[in-house]
Amino acid sequence: MNLRSKRRLAAEILGVGENRIWIDPEMIDEVSMAATREDIRRLIKEGVIRVKPEKGISRIRVKMRKKRKHKRGPGSKKGKKTARMPRKEAWMARIRAIRKKLRELRDRRLITRSVYRMLYRRAKGGMFKSVRHLMMYIEENNLLRRVRLE
Repeated sequence: MNLRSKRRLAAEILGVGENRIWIDPEMIDEVSMAATREDIRRLIKEGVIRVKPEKGISRIRVKMRKKRKHKRGPGSKKGKKTARMPRKEAWMARIRAIRKKLRELRDRRLITRSVYRMLYRRAKGGMFKSVRHLMMYIEENNLLRRVRLE
């Protein structure tokens, strides 16, 4: 039994696509007898013709990949290291961290002002590659002030 025209009419009335129209399989005879838009409206009211719910696209797989930190290995990287993190930005992050540490040491009086200035200039010259490297240098060269416990 061809209900194509009935399905099209119902879709038009309900304002959805034809694929979303559900017709009760037990009431097909009644639907096939419907001739006018009014008949279709009555069938919709009775619940013989309904709208199927919208199908969505599930994002659960994407969420799972993000949760697992998926596809972040070296094989997935495109571009140079400096394309992902420009040299200047890397330098800015590094020098800011080193200068912050130097200020902290100076303010806590663990290094003298002259040592602070000397280390500051060396940091600017690119001598230290990280805060840890700076601290190792300070330890090796005994630049920390001896704090007396009173």
